[in-house]
Amino acid sequence: MAILDPMRRLIVALDGPGSSGKSSVGAAAAQALGYRFCDTGLLYRAVTWLAETRAVPVDDPVGLVGLVGAVELAGDDRGRLSRVMVDDVDHTEEVRAPAVDAAVSAVAAVPEVRAALLERQRDLAADGGIVMAGRDIGTIVLPDADLKIYLDASVEERARRRTEERHLDPEGPEAAEILDALRRRDHLDAHRAVAPLRVPPDARIITTDGNSFDETVAAVVGAIRDAEARRADVETEGIR
Repeated sequence: MAILDPMRRLIVALDGPGSSGKSSVGAAAAQALGYRFCDTGLLYRAVTWLAETRAVPVDDPVGLVGLVGAVELAGDDRGRLSRVMVDDVDHTEEVRAPAVDAAVSAVAAVPEVRAALLERQRDLAADGGIVMAGRDIGTIVLPDADLKIYLDASVEERARRRTEERHLDPEGPEAAEILDALRRRDHLDAHRAVAPLRVPPDARIITTDGNSFDETVAAVVGAIRDAEARRADVETEGIR
């Protein structure tokens, strides 16, 4: 049996639908374990925002791909690749705007954009010790990840959380719009021709309806620690 590199920490793929908590939960779990964290959705959001800013239409794949090289993810003091930089200017807040929410699935469905971002994501994960979150990490980007987690929640629960985060009236029209937008995005993500949202067949599914944030973080941390323990057992067996 081959001996695994004991110095290389795990590569963790964290997938799930929009607003399932991948970014916040994944970042907190990574910090608890001393791992890096990357929300790959930021790359797609950055390209989407830049396309809108520079008036590049979604039906212009060559133009969209031309924007990819201008986008960089920068780290913060917690090891999170959480800052979006374009031409050395921080545009993290802009890429989280509602207009980007509405347009990002269409941009992410462009095969040329996904191909252009694929190797960059793999390069970020190559050294291990990272939790990488997205919608196709375990199925397409990192199919050989040491651990695949699928963080799931009902669309109603996800809409409720987003409404609460934005301090909106849960019975108001804006809350209804959030729910409708999430349903549309789920449909687009699940039915796009390239890299549709799927549960990896070997993923550990964590359903978070009814969980507190801390409970979900603890579940993800526990899953990673379990995988680390299994890896250690394999290494020990290989030495024997």
